Amino acid sequence: MDSDDDLIMISAIEHYSYCPRQCALIHIEQVYDENVFTLRGNAAHERADTVSWESAPGAVIERALPVWSDRLGLNGRADIVEFRNDGSIYPVEYKHGPRKQKAHDDLQLCAQAMCLEEMEQRPVERGAIYHHSSRRRREVEFTPTLRNHMEQTVDEIRRLFDTGEMPPPPNDARCPNCSLNEACMPAVALNRRYAKLAPRLYRVDDDGEDAT
Repeated sequence: MDSDDDLIMISAIEHYSYCPRQCALIHIEQVYDENVFTLRGNAAHERADTVSWESAPGAVIERALPVWSDRLGLNGRADIVEFRNDGSIYPVEYKHGPRKQKAHDDLQLCAQAMCLEEMEQRPVERGAIYHHSSRRRREVEFTPTLRNHMEQTVDEIRRLFDTGEMPPPPNDARCPNCSLNEACMPAVALNRRYAKLAPRLYRVDDDGEDAT
């Protein structure tokens, strides 16, 4: 990359894969908000976000490890990287939800792995998503298909950042639980809140008359 301004945060890969508009709001418009899901995610990351290392049976574990790739123009942090005694490198990403495969999680982890490969000059073949709710890991293999998908996503993000154009809102099942719902679609969010509040404001008698 020509400058740090051309670098893409690894977190943008997850955001874009989940919703291109969410990615643009966060990384172009610098909009961010909290809801119960982001707060849970922050709590799950609390230990992993503290820079530290420890020696464990069979591995040295590094937390909040900075990672980058000059070739891909990426930078970010890996929650946990296990440098195992057999010479393998095993990144682990923390997520707050239950153990369930999500493409955007796998892409984010794959980006970390490809950064580690470039930094360490050795292959990274597998990693894991640690699901905080179930306290279980889900292993992810960094297949050629996943790697190609990750690189294509980076190319799409770079085009989005270059144009600065805001993608349209999806207005689908992803939206109600999104922390950026009000910033993304204020009128829709207001209508949803009103729809929930209306039955309490306007009680209706059995004959259909307003009982307020």
